[in-house]
Amino acid sequence: MLESTTAMAGQFFGLVALLLCILAFASKQDERLMVLLVSANVAFALQFLFLESWTAAALSLLVVVRITLARRYPGSVKVMAGVLAASGIAALITWQGWADLPAVVAMTLGTSGMFLLRGIPMRVMLGLAGTAWLLSHLLAGAVGGSLAEALVVTTNAITIWRLLRARRRYPRAFEDVEP
Repeated sequence: MLESTTAMAGQFFGLVALLLCILAFASKQDERLMVLLVSANVAFALQFLFLESWTAAALSLLVVVRITLARRYPGSVKVMAGVLAASGIAALITWQGWADLPAVVAMTLGTSGMFLLRGIPMRVMLGLAGTAWLLSHLLAGAVGGSLAEALVVTTNAITIWRLLRARRRYPRAFEDVEP
């Protein structure tokens, strides 16, 4: 896998994404978290590009747009539909085979979760999307990207567990937040 300079560049950007994900989840400031996650997705896109996983590269760039739009237009079905349509077009243009399917599934789940859900349901959907992204990284042979996505999925699962535990202990605190 590391026979070529291109493959080595892909692995390098996967490790950069891993570092950015670690920094993002270590941050206590939401704005810094978002900036680092956007940067990590740019690194993921470069990783997939150098590993010639074209669909995952294109969809990783669209994740950057999705994060921005979902924060600006929460709950907007029209904007979500636009992101999904752009993702579908990108996937059709770049499709190489069934190994591209996990990236498409990840983008669809992540987009639906970010626009339509909040709280624990959103995190569950993002966890499923993260699992699909993990499979996409594994299929591309991306070491750093696989580690980064495993970190994201694990951190998300721990956060869901902590939220469920807090909701059982303090149910009134969650009355206005989740249905």
